[in-house]
Amino acid sequence: MQNSTSSSDISGAQSTHFGFQTVAENEKARKVAEVFHSVAASYDIMNDLMSGGLHRIWKAFTISRAAIRPGMRVLDIASGTGDLAKAFAKRAGATGEVWMTDINDSMLRVGRDRIMDAGMVLPTAVCDAERLPFPDGYFDRVSVAFGLRNMTHKDRALAEMARVLKPGGKLLVLEFSRVAKPLAPVYDWYSFNMLPLMGKLVAKDEASYRYLAESIRMHPDQETLAGMMREAGLERVQFFNLTAGVAALHEGVKLG
Repeated sequence: MQNSTSSSDISGAQSTHFGFQTVAENEKARKVAEVFHSVAASYDIMNDLMSGGLHRIWKAFTISRAAIRPGMRVLDIASGTGDLAKAFAKRAGATGEVWMTDINDSMLRVGRDRIMDAGMVLPTAVCDAERLPFPDGYFDRVSVAFGLRNMTHKDRALAEMARVLKPGGKLLVLEFSRVAKPLAPVYDWYSFNMLPLMGKLVAKDEASYRYLAESIRMHPDQETLAGMMREAGLERVQFFNLTAGVAALHEGVKLG
């Protein structure tokens, strides 16, 4: 797996990866946006189908590790359809402040509508995680679930997440990761055959789910991501493998 470093082609233009493709750096955000505009309406049902419902268990573990208390300020990045934000808001209560943000307005609209259907109104912002529109040291918790791997400069995004945390605040990163070696052949077969097929049949978008499988392989493994979080200024970094490493929850604390 690779990290988020970019390279230059012979013309000097910066390039990065989009799944297994190499694309111009300034094109990646647009391509990722196209993927999520396409899948927004079917995102939740596809998550259940692809993971056999396991994503709900992974998110529940993340919520428990976040240990949200009444009055806390929480930022949920790549909030998508709002599963984490909804749970955080219930725990932060009326005195708390939970923000939903996403670079993709289609996903954010779905999440906002779901939150409103649950009887809550949360502040939302369409923004780039590499340039967060929040002051230094504002949040007690920052979370990102299944969004970091789609970011062009993961190091910049992690640094921004650390910047907006209060001293003593915690960052939680839930993401697909490196599966245990004995399971890798079966997992690879499932990823590159079944995910695109389900995408074709349910979401009417085979290509987006092929990108999903590829993007997981290009994402940093557990130890590499832990190191990137330390480089971003976080301490007490640790990770928890979930379902034999299909996903992992990383967390780190801003001490200074």
